[in-house]
This record gives sequence, structure tokens and C-alpha cells, in this order.
Amino acid sequence: MNVLLKSATIVAPGHKNLHLKKRDIHIRNGKIESINAKISMNGNLRLIERKNLHVSLGWFDSGVAFGEPGFEERETLANGLDVASKSGFTEILLNTNTNPKPDTSPDIVFLKERSAKKSTVLYPLGNVTANGKGEALAELYDMHQAGAVAFYDFKSPITNANLMKIALQYAQNFQGLVFSYPLDKMVKGKGVANEGTVSTRLGLKGIPALAEELQIARDLYILEYTGGKLHIPTISTEGSVQLIAEAKKKGLDVSCSVALHNLALTDSLLEDFDSNYKVMPPLRTSKDTKTLQKALLKGTIDFVTTDHTPLDIEGKRVEFDNAAYGTIGLESAFGALNSIFGMESAVEILTRGRDRFGLETPQMEKGAPANLSLFNPDGNIVFGNEHIHSTSKNSAFLGQQLKGHVYGVVNNGKINLA
Repeated sequence: MNVLLKSATIVAPGHKNLHLKKRDIHIRNGKIESINAKISMNGNLRLIERKNLHVSLGWFDSGVAFGEPGFEERETLANGLDVASKSGFTEILLNTNTNPKPDTSPDIVFLKERSAKKSTVLYPLGNVTANGKGEALAELYDMHQAGAVAFYDFKSPITNANLMKIALQYAQNFQGLVFSYPLDKMVKGKGVANEGTVSTRLGLKGIPALAEELQIARDLYILEYTGGKLHIPTISTEGSVQLIAEAKKKGLDVSCSVALHNLALTDSLLEDFDSNYKVMPPLRTSKDTKTLQKALLKGTIDFVTTDHTPLDIEGKRVEFDNAAYGTIGLESAFGALNSIFGMESAVEILTRGRDRFGLETPQMEKGAPANLSLFNPDGNIVFGNEHIHSTSKNSAFLGQQLKGHVYGVVNNGKINLA
């Protein structure tokens, strides 16, 4: 690799001498060779020029699902990582909704080997419990040794409080991070949408905020008793924000994320019963959304996840009550965040989270590995199928106005541009 990024505006708030400055960036053998106002071309350099080119440190997503192994028709690992690259993400964590589920060290090794040498680096999550059934602990230490960065039964709460206690205690032996999905299934019941005026008017069974907040309160109480490291993925309510803020004030080692769609969309979109808006946790009210946005900027919510979940067309092209939960989100992530928060905050949010999982934070300096996202922050689009690279097309952002355009990434010694 011998590449010159020409006239790129660098977005790097941590580097005051570079932030929002237009520079040429020379990348050689996967590393930043130099950053200067002007770098002369020579015959060996590959020139990359794009309209209004902006460059930041690579973006990170803590919760992505593909399909392989077991559901390759939804998304293969190869295509999924290509989608992530073209959406600006240089590193992602892979959720545990595969078949078989990754609950042993060979499963983790398979995922790492299958995804090696791509422009987007995949870090696997392992299941907390064997086969994700919530009955017995999986092989946490062995998976940790094989490369699992944390443990998560995808979208499945650990209903057994004692098992949650044991998981947090056991993982402390190797500084392991345990996810707990915030949902009390009994309180959720047969609900399919946020419990409120919209679900009542439409005749949809409601999922109350209590279903999320009750589980979070339980898990925080257990964490206070056991110690350890807890991550609560995809919170969605004002009450959840308050619970986590209080726990952090106590000094508990807890982090949380919010899904992109819960941050940007509300349950008012359900009027047409479009199953692309059927997600878990459900789209909430504008009051919840505003609280989530403020908490993200403040840092009470640690980072955003796209919660990218490809699904078969058969899972969505049915009645709303019977549709599967989930939306893809990689392709719409920057445009949505840029629309809500503006370019600088969007980039800051997209580069958060690596330290929580023990991953190295990239640097914008000479000699550092080139781990870069390329984009144009200007221009509005109406997000449509032509903007989707994923095999599955189940996007909650179809028809939404988004701001900006992603060009791709330079990472892991490779270039991948849309």
C-alpha cells in the first residue's frame, strides 16, 4: 500500500494542530508516513481524491449481527464486513445470533479466522450461557483466551438472578465484561410496540418501560453486590438513563449503549404498521429520544451501536404482530448521527467505546497504523434501497432524510471505498 489522501479535512478533536485542517496524508505499508499541507505525487503513489473529503480516526460499533454461520442468506461474514467498511466502520463487535451460537473457544477461533485480513476488523462476542439458553455458564475463560472481547446472550435476558451473579463473579478472574440484555420477559408479555398512546390507538399490544427498567434495576443491584464489569446494551427509556446515572455516581463499573434507531426515531412512525419499525427494544416516545440524545452527549450513555440485524424478507413481509424484530443500521449510522448532532459530535460518538473492550485506540500521527474513516459531511439524501449494501434490506431508515455521505475506510493495510 502506497496511498496519498489528497486535500483531506482532518476531524481529530484530540489533535489541535490537525483538527479541521486540510492536509495531504501519505500512507505506506499500512502506516501513516506523513501528514503535511502538501505532499508531491510520484509514480508509485495511488491518489485518492473525493469531493469535500474528510478523514477521522476509524469508527467503532459495539453491536453488529450478520448471519454466518447458520443464516448466510441474511448476510455472510465477508459481505457484512464489506458493508461495515463502506459505511465507515474499521472495527465491529459481532453479536451472538448465529447457529451454532459461539459458546466455546473453537467457535471464537472460527469467527476470527473466517474474518481475518479484512479492511474492517471483527472482534467476536461469546455467549454468557451455554447455547444462549440461560441455564448454565458457557466456557467464558476459554473463549476469552481465544479472543472473545465480552459475553452476551444476544437480545435474551438472563432471567436467573443467581446465574447473573455467578457470571459477574467468575468473569472478574480475567477482567471479563458481561452483557445483560435489559428486558423482563414476563412484563413484556406479548407486547410488540412501546406501551403508550400510539400503541393504544393502533390496537398493538404494549411493551412498558417497566420491562426494561426492572431488569436494569435488578442487574445493577447484583453488580453492587458482586463487583465486576457490566455492560447494558441498547437502553431506550428515560428511566433507564436515570438508573444508570445513579449507578455510575455510586462508582459501579457499568456501561451502556443506545441503538441508533432508538436515538433517532419514535413510535409515531408505527401509524402505517411498517414492520421495518418493529425493533427490540421498541421505538419509544419523543421524550425518551430527547433524553437519550442528551445522555449520550453527556456521557451517561457510553456509546451508540447500530444494532445492525439483517433479516430474511419472510421475517418482515408479514403482519406487524408476526414480524421479526430488527433493522439494519450500518449504512445509515453516520447520516443519522450527523443529522442529529452535527459532524464533530457524530465523529466523536462513532469513535467511542474501544477502551471498554480492551481494544487499542488508533492515533492520527506519523508512524501509527492507518485506521481511518473517509466521508463527506455535507449534503442531504433521502435514504433508499440504493444506499443499502447489505444483502438484507430491512432498514428502519428507509425514507428518512440523512446528512452526509461515507466514502469508506483505510485500515488493516487495505482500502475499501464505496
